[in-house]
Amino acid sequence: MKIAVLAGGTSTERDVSLISGKNIYEALKRRGHQAVLLDIYVGYDADDYADVFEMDKDWAKEIHQIGVNAPDLKAVEKLRPAGYRGFFGPNVIRICEMADIVFMGLHGANGEDGKVQAALELHGIKFTGSGFIGAALSMDKGITKQIFRQNNIPTPQGITLKKGQEIPGIEKYPVVVKTCCGGSSIGVYMVEDEKALEGALSQAFAYEEEVVIEQFIKGREFSVAVIDGEALPVIEIAPKEGFYDYKNKYQAGATVETCPAEIPDDVTKHMQKLACQAFDALHLTSYARMDFLMEEDGSLYCLEANTLPGMTQTSLIPQEAAAIGMDYDTLCEKLIEVSLK
Repeated sequence: MKIAVLAGGTSTERDVSLISGKNIYEALKRRGHQAVLLDIYVGYDADDYADVFEMDKDWAKEIHQIGVNAPDLKAVEKLRPAGYRGFFGPNVIRICEMADIVFMGLHGANGEDGKVQAALELHGIKFTGSGFIGAALSMDKGITKQIFRQNNIPTPQGITLKKGQEIPGIEKYPVVVKTCCGGSSIGVYMVEDEKALEGALSQAFAYEEEVVIEQFIKGREFSVAVIDGEALPVIEIAPKEGFYDYKNKYQAGATVETCPAEIPDDVTKHMQKLACQAFDALHLTSYARMDFLMEEDGSLYCLEANTLPGMTQTSLIPQEAAAIGMDYDTLCEKLIEVSLK
């Protein structure tokens, strides 16, 4: 198949996306596909794109490992032709139209929020993952929380706050402040008291115009991927220091991940059931990953859905797939298969 892998973009998860894209691209090449890897924002500024799938070119050669800090997005703007307008880089849509399917290696804003999906649908281009409605609903943590409540899916209590609104009185600390549409734990802050709340909000509003303030749940952290309506094994995430932030997610050895998670069978089944319920409630299709917290008394809370889960070396969905005997290359093929349905 001719497959265009889209990665990069302009979100705070840009570097993570590039590594996901690199891994996906290399897996598809090993499987014998005619694959190209495109930075959706930078594009391919050349006149010879008509034969792009026949080129003898290593499209992932310049992509390196994820840094400790989030990317410098201002520097990214300088990577494409001066004065070029619009989100899609040069020839991106044209190359995607030539492909049999687009593999979405994007994460975060302008990639995981339904905008790219809607544009591809309008062009009649097939792609992996959920459609634009499910992606849009899942990207906004405030909306996700409302949908979970309406469908009796347990989730931490919380409120949304827009920039400029009066800061509400918080009855109980600690709380978590997070951007509504952020990812990779960028823009997430643990707040211990009222004094720290104002600073955390200021930092979060530097990323977005709307944030969520929710109750802090002390407990163990888990994740469950759902592929084509079926839940994979539960994986537990235990950072060696602090919480599961950007550094702990992507630096090898920073987190202990156990799959299948060492929890009773009934807890596993209950969490998998909740993951599938969240998947359906958010109108998701093909695949996604749901994140959970579990208190000491066994209470479960679904935090959010990731509609384009990470596909890096340390990402969770490849580990969950491996637990049922599915290697990385086979997983990529499976995600294409369910998306084409």
